[in-house]
Amino acid sequence: MEQETAQARWEHLTQRPLLALAVVFAVAYAVPIVDHSAGHALTQVCTVVEWVVWGAFAGDYVTRLALARRRKEFVRRHWIDLCAVVLPILQPLRLLRMVATLMLVGRRARMANQIRLTTYVGGAVVGLLMFGSLAVLSVERDSPDGNIRTLGDALWWSFTTMTTVGYGDHAPTTGLGRMIAVGLMLSGIALLGVVTANIAAWFLARFEKDDAEEQRQTQAIESLTEEVRALRAEVAALRDLSGDHDNPTPMTSPRL
Repeated sequence: MEQETAQARWEHLTQRPLLALAVVFAVAYAVPIVDHSAGHALTQVCTVVEWVVWGAFAGDYVTRLALARRRKEFVRRHWIDLCAVVLPILQPLRLLRMVATLMLVGRRARMANQIRLTTYVGGAVVGLLMFGSLAVLSVERDSPDGNIRTLGDALWWSFTTMTTVGYGDHAPTTGLGRMIAVGLMLSGIALLGVVTANIAAWFLARFEKDDAEEQRQTQAIESLTEEVRALRAEVAALRDLSGDHDNPTPMTSPRL
């Protein structure tokens, strides 16, 4: 129990710093893509920042694993975290580091009870739009046949792809760009399903609450009705008893 308490305390203390580091990572990831004319020095600084942030998340996972009481169970329950930590090591691509960091942020954010579903879904939408736009811009801008050249084009393409509208005015031409498109489409469908399911659950809960209130009121009315009937019966009995006392039966005299 002491180790579990230490793990929970560590997760509570590191939640906000890690979320702040994720924002720093997003900025470092976006700067070289948005500013295509950025110098080599700035690009290197952004790359170092990305690796430092990823290292912080990796260190967080190792610390949580060390504090876990049942480490095998921890690894089994948090295998996505492990994949996100190992992924950039296997292939140090900036795109994979972005995916890994988003995965780790999402896992840690879901542990926070104070984050409401609406906030989480909204953050996921914004994060996916940003990720998809920057990722597709980074791989499509230098493609000879590409038609996604600016950040505005990338944002428009990400929005239409996530909503599965797909006007077709902008489309990826590279293999990696199409993989990003598939990921965005699946993510958009998943988020739409989450929103739809929760709206339906809200309505069902509301209807169940109304039904429970109606049943409670019906039971209360039936109980009051039974009490009124019982009171009427008691009043009638008292009236009959009072009538018997007020009009006693006259005694007949015996015949001589």
